[in-house]
Amino acid sequence: MHYDDFMGPLLDIRNLQIRFGAAEAVRGIGLQLDEGEVLGLVGESGSGKSVTALAILGLLGAAAQVEGQILWRRPDGETDLLRLPESSRRRLRGREIAMIFQEPMTALNPVMTIGRQVAEGAEAHFPSWTGRDSKRKAIAALEAVAIPDAAQRYGDYPHQFSGGQRQRILIAMALINRPRLLIADEPTTALDVTVQAQVLELLKELQQQHGLAMLFISHDLAVVGQVASRVAVMRAGQVVETGACGQLLTAPEHPYTKSLLAAVPTLRTDRSQPLAMVSGPPTG
Repeated sequence: MHYDDFMGPLLDIRNLQIRFGAAEAVRGIGLQLDEGEVLGLVGESGSGKSVTALAILGLLGAAAQVEGQILWRRPDGETDLLRLPESSRRRLRGREIAMIFQEPMTALNPVMTIGRQVAEGAEAHFPSWTGRDSKRKAIAALEAVAIPDAAQRYGDYPHQFSGGQRQRILIAMALINRPRLLIADEPTTALDVTVQAQVLELLKELQQQHGLAMLFISHDLAVVGQVASRVAVMRAGQVVETGACGQLLTAPEHPYTKSLLAAVPTLRTDRSQPLAMVSGPPTG
């Protein structure tokens, strides 16, 4: 029996609300993600994108007040991730749902070799493996993300790699256990344009190769347009527009989405005029 035999979305977020004291970070959003689908989550800084991703994994900490439902489809039925005990969440994190964090230089441990950091993810979920097993698995994961001479560089440290290579190492860490859902939180923000294109192409190849569902978070609609089949636009803790990627990028309906697109310079942009700015309270 396969996961596809069970009806319904892989991930179903319903009326998610996140508060930090009196501050509302997310205000009753709903999102759905199907098996094998790539959903782009777009919005300006502070719109609630990353907070939503951290809520899925249960990484917000005790200061956050989280309400609503985050339903995760499994062979035995749906599980509300917000109701799971922490021990069950630990078994799920990195095994069924994995995340690529924003900044590789801070996400990686500077005093631990990259090989050990990649292998650690496998050992956490497969404690019966020997050190040789986990090392072989880690080297294979590094080779899959095109780290040159992976076996020889297994014992190197993060500072010995370029920014693009460090991002590839984070991708290897996220995918070593073949999760069903990959959350990519601004995975290309710190990279130059050439390396950014390489990382995006790698993510597309891995997503298609393994049939991954992916939640791709970015403030850049142009970047999301290269990887996502569907896009949700967030502003001030709300989802203001959702639609197929091509349609939303060419014929957006919400004023905020239109402003986001107008704020992206192109070769046809009149450089004598300021870029579009978003102002006023969110609507929709």
